[in-house]
Amino acid sequence: MADKDDQDATPAQDIVVTKYKMAGDMVNGILKEVIVRCVADASVLEICTFGDSKLLEEAGMVFKKDKEMKKGIAFPTCISVNNCICHFSPLKSEPDVILKDGDVVKIDMGAHIDGFIAVVAHTLVVGPSKDKVTGRKADVIMAAHLAADAALRLVRPGGENDVVTDNIQKVSEAFKCKPIEGMLSHQLKRHKIDGDGEKAIIQNPTEAQRKEHKKCEFEVHEVYAVDILITTGEGKGRELDTRTTVYKKEDIVYQLKMKASRQFLSEVDKKFGLMPFTLRLFDEERKAKMGVLECVKHELMQPFTVLYEREGEYVAQFKFTVILMPNGPLMITGLPFEAEHYNSEHKIVDEELKNLLATSASRKAAKKKKKKAGKSLAENAEVAQDGED
Repeated sequence: MADKDDQDATPAQDIVVTKYKMAGDMVNGILKEVIVRCVADASVLEICTFGDSKLLEEAGMVFKKDKEMKKGIAFPTCISVNNCICHFSPLKSEPDVILKDGDVVKIDMGAHIDGFIAVVAHTLVVGPSKDKVTGRKADVIMAAHLAADAALRLVRPGGENDVVTDNIQKVSEAFKCKPIEGMLSHQLKRHKIDGDGEKAIIQNPTEAQRKEHKKCEFEVHEVYAVDILITTGEGKGRELDTRTTVYKKEDIVYQLKMKASRQFLSEVDKKFGLMPFTLRLFDEERKAKMGVLECVKHELMQPFTVLYEREGEYVAQFKFTVILMPNGPLMITGLPFEAEHYNSEHKIVDEELKNLLATSASRKAAKKKKKKAGKSLAENAEVAQDGED
């Protein structure tokens, strides 16, 4: 693919916005289907497999005449439960997780069309208990939702990333929760889920991370995946013994020694390019597990490790994709939040934060139009605050 073409293809062009919106609509629709499957006694492996098959199937149905166009999964379906923070997407050969009533479930997934990426994450509580979620589960889910709402209003042209970081922290503290330390929200670029590494928003940084993290200003026609991860615990992710199954190929060249590794790398390049993928999508899982080891050793693959909070804690996540258009933010992923199900004893009292959440995040051009069913998280902020009172 030509570098110049990639650089020129921005949301300043209508066709690019169209592709982003198509990917966003696709992801939101599949997310709804995955949510329906998150019930007691359901298999996380089966739900992840379903999500990925739908992402591949629906991506394959658009732009059929363009045989050269790359499209498909931009982030494989991950279902992380309770104190599991992120990236849990089990293989058939690994231990499964069976959902039960009361589980706090985070769904994370994404698709791309022609390299234009739409990712989403959503949190729910399994079973009848979702009708009146209270206690720490309600606290953490409300905190994550309202932090996402605040971020949507701050990720706009002229805004700065450190202001977003500070407000995510403030919302979390209002609910006696913490953002997961060092988690990043990235600028998205064509074929690159982590942009060019320059522009990002960090959560709950350590002093060292804050010094290293580059300050930046958001600009028109940029695209961001805003990823909010909040915990009832201490905010530090840790690896346990769960196998990493999600990887992303790096844009570097190295001559691998093992034939299995070379074959694996070639298949990844052909099927996924630089997009994250799961080893579950390979026909021969054993060979994929062997091949990925040498690739990771020589830094040809970036592992998305499965991280955990302490046992007994809960983690909530909301992620949305937003295009910074001249007439306001265009949020292409994210489902409505049902604030009436969550009854937290905490609420936001900071006047500055309350005023921020009370402002409209909708685009100027959309004001006269009827609100669509798939309205954003943002439009529920006032309802959420009312629900807490």
